[in-house]
Amino acid sequence: MSMEMGGTVLVNCTLARHGGAILEVFNDAILTSTALYDYQPRTMESMTAWFAAKEAGGFPVLGVEDSVGTLLGFASYGTFRAWPAYKYTVEHSVYVHRDCRGRGLGRWLLQELIAAARKNGLHALIGGIDAANPGSIALHERLGFRHVGTLPEVGFKFGRWLDLAFYELILDTPTHPIDG
Repeated sequence: MSMEMGGTVLVNCTLARHGGAILEVFNDAILTSTALYDYQPRTMESMTAWFAAKEAGGFPVLGVEDSVGTLLGFASYGTFRAWPAYKYTVEHSVYVHRDCRGRGLGRWLLQELIAAARKNGLHALIGGIDAANPGSIALHERLGFRHVGTLPEVGFKFGRWLDLAFYELILDTPTHPIDG
């Protein structure tokens, strides 16, 4: 994969090349935002497990690099719920490095993730978004996601209760879904 946009390039992320940069973005989100309902910074060992789970599930990890190969953002999806009948539904996430927001990278990554989901015969993408994150909500709505519910006060971080909003995009795939 090698699509370009304004001096940046879309890549398939690997642990060896991007694990440290993804870890940095995750840990910034954990420490400074409610984008991740987590308290403690993650370790490099957790990235090994994270990439292994993506590979085992056949889930993409897409990234955007600048002209010198620095990772500016990434997106992926994974298992929504662990029961077999959810096999056509995934939960996704998109993260852009704090210094690179507002440049359209999140939109590009999410569009490419939607294309990957379609190509892989999926039917529904679910985004769990902190209800107080207007930027992420607006991005999802611009790309056709619909608000399908909010779970009030399911998280607690930074001394306050957090509401989790769910946004869903229904795709026209797979063409022939099957039970089992």
